[in-house]
Amino acid sequence: MPSKSSPLSRYLKLFLLVAATAAFLYFGYGLLRSWRGSKVLLTAFAVLWGVGSAGLLYFVLNSIAETLPRRLRSTAIALVFVGPALILLAWFLVIPTLRTFWLSLFNDTSTKFVGLKNYAFAFTDPTMLETFRNNLLWLVFGTAASVGLGLLIAVLADRARWEKAIKAFIFMPMAISFVGAGVIWKFMYAYKGEGTGIAEIGLLNAVVQFFGGQSQAWLLTPFWNNFFLIVIMVWLQTGYAMVIISSAIKGIPSDILEAARVDGASELTIFFRVIIPSISGTILTVTTTIIIFSLKMFDIVRVMTGGNYGTNVIANEFYLRQFTYGQTGQASAIAIVLLVAIAPVLVYNLRGFRDRKAFK
Repeated sequence: MPSKSSPLSRYLKLFLLVAATAAFLYFGYGLLRSWRGSKVLLTAFAVLWGVGSAGLLYFVLNSIAETLPRRLRSTAIALVFVGPALILLAWFLVIPTLRTFWLSLFNDTSTKFVGLKNYAFAFTDPTMLETFRNNLLWLVFGTAASVGLGLLIAVLADRARWEKAIKAFIFMPMAISFVGAGVIWKFMYAYKGEGTGIAEIGLLNAVVQFFGGQSQAWLLTPFWNNFFLIVIMVWLQTGYAMVIISSAIKGIPSDILEAARVDGASELTIFFRVIIPSISGTILTVTTTIIIFSLKMFDIVRVMTGGNYGTNVIANEFYLRQFTYGQTGQASAIAIVLLVAIAPVLVYNLRGFRDRKAFK
């Protein structure tokens, strides 16, 4: 019967394994930096070396964790597999957030400490107050329209003969990026101007002229132009809301619906008394997700108007302050304000997923 290896030999093997891993990582990285050959071979080697290095690191760290005392072993093994994700999360999310908050306490060039002066600007400047108003419009009307239309279409399409085709058609805009959607709708709202002799190319103005009306500068009308931009978000997000809500509706037991009909309940009563309560968790989850989209809306406004004509939003104002005006302190304060506004909604959404409320 073979004898068990001594602790000394196990530690020696582990040391050799760690040394071999360090050498593999060091020489592989050096080869990548000094490579002067084919780019295709370089890419292939980088992929193989990267995947092999990750697997080897997990194997080595797991081997080290298994040598620890029993009461520490399970915790150490868990950290081996969760640790890299936590490190990446800290490096790309936590540290930048803390650094942004630190920069928000300094002036535009980050050379003088100004305390909360930048936050006072964020909540008192007329431009910022306008962006808060606009974001509120996006949050209230954009979210309500997206969820409401998604719910209505999900219920109606569920009984339609061409259900799959209808849902595919409505969900199709989700495949388009926000920038792409902005470009598409810019042609929809295009306006050449009266008396220029140039034919209108905007679809909306073409329809207005067809019925005898006059072309309108849809995106140049203060306040109301925000609603024309919100239409684009509704166009994009309705399909998402419809798909999620539709799956929840199909999860309602048919026995409950049949029992309500047998009791004489109308379809409207079934909708409000049976369907809505049964999928309330899903509706809340979809609503909070779209609220987050509306709060950090940037692409559509940037492409369509650049934030001009009273359409500015928080994310676009942050972009302008940082990359156009070079006001790092104010831009950082705006970013932190946006983070604080989104955080409660995000926490609620994560708690909903954790408790599986949307699927009960």
